[in-house]
Amino acid sequence: MGVLCTLLFITKVGAQTSSSTYSALGIGEFNYSGLTQNQGMGGMGISYGTGWQANNVNPAITTKNTIFNFQAALNYKSINVDNGTEASKVDGGGLSYIAISLPIKSGKFTSGLGLGQITSVNYRLRVESQVTNSDFTANNFLRGDGGISEAYVNFGYLLAKNLSIGFHGSYLFGSTIRSNQLIVTNENGVTVGSPSEYYERLTVSDVGFKVGGHYQLKVSEKGNLHFGAIYQKLGDVNGTGFAKLAAIGQASDPDTDGDLIANDVKGSIYIPNRYGFGVTYEKMNKFALALEGQFQDFAQYQNFFGEELDLQETKKVALGFQIVPNYLSFDNLLMRATYRVGLEWMQTPYYLNQTNIDDIGLTLGASIPVNQLSLVNLAFKAGRRGTLDNGLIRENYVNFTLGFSLNDNSWFYKRVFE
Repeated sequence: MGVLCTLLFITKVGAQTSSSTYSALGIGEFNYSGLTQNQGMGGMGISYGTGWQANNVNPAITTKNTIFNFQAALNYKSINVDNGTEASKVDGGGLSYIAISLPIKSGKFTSGLGLGQITSVNYRLRVESQVTNSDFTANNFLRGDGGISEAYVNFGYLLAKNLSIGFHGSYLFGSTIRSNQLIVTNENGVTVGSPSEYYERLTVSDVGFKVGGHYQLKVSEKGNLHFGAIYQKLGDVNGTGFAKLAAIGQASDPDTDGDLIANDVKGSIYIPNRYGFGVTYEKMNKFALALEGQFQDFAQYQNFFGEELDLQETKKVALGFQIVPNYLSFDNLLMRATYRVGLEWMQTPYYLNQTNIDDIGLTLGASIPVNQLSLVNLAFKAGRRGTLDNGLIRENYVNFTLGFSLNDNSWFYKRVFE
């Protein structure tokens, strides 16, 4: 019940990164959206990709990268959090990802590497509750920051005509810090007893992998159907945990007075497997329409101390569309640009007060040429997560990503002069 109470009152905060208030539960907010071009199209990337962009969603599609590609992006997110009686704004941003695609044998074998975020945690919560059989009020101030990042390498291989397979190997790293400060006051607001703080730090260091497949079926002269699937296994992610209960300001130091619960002990968290499937219809050099779904059963999740939390399956369904007005319009960059729109629905892993916490959002995006090969990528998402029903929280959010894609085909030019 303590976890449910944390969702009742919010304090205003600004941060370098911005995540859902619900990241207070479980592992935090999981990233299902891919790179900027995927984000603008409803998070698509399992069944469709182009040779002008890297792909960290389905490694099998990287075989389409026949030229060298470098991508990076910055992200900004603003969340308006409402509990029915008060509202607060949380915002922040920073570097979103770096991705590189390196064709080894054009159209046949491609490798890549990159840096990105798998989960994020960022919340500031305030709880007020009456102490049983007394006139005292318990004030809990909860805070969390951090998440799990990955440095990865991937490989895509054309196994047969129109059939590709891929492998994505990740080194997982990062720290998540959570704290709960408790102050008890009487009816006059005077502190009773000694304020205390519970401090917990989890640092992970491990590996994981993802595999993918892609098949392209030609259905007309310029029409293709694309089928894609991914499977990601993280499993038991190893790390070290520190936890201590002490006076406020002393809990993060193992050498001060207090109750030291865990002092950088080794252990693991269990992150369930992730599955994804998709289909896209493409009219070459004109438009693409995609439908994709993902599934991850967080009922199997276990935290660092082996506790099973009351979480459920995550289900995501997305519909995306992109169009190029005229890819041959070299004198008009806006006509040669790619424009995207998408719709996402997700059942999050959080099930509180017998209520599903759903997330629905509308996405827009574009890739605008800046020369013959390189692109400026834009993505925007506006959405809503949660509900005001049953004493819960509703979040209205906007997310903006600005990135670029640098392409270079000189990778394959043979030197004439040394």
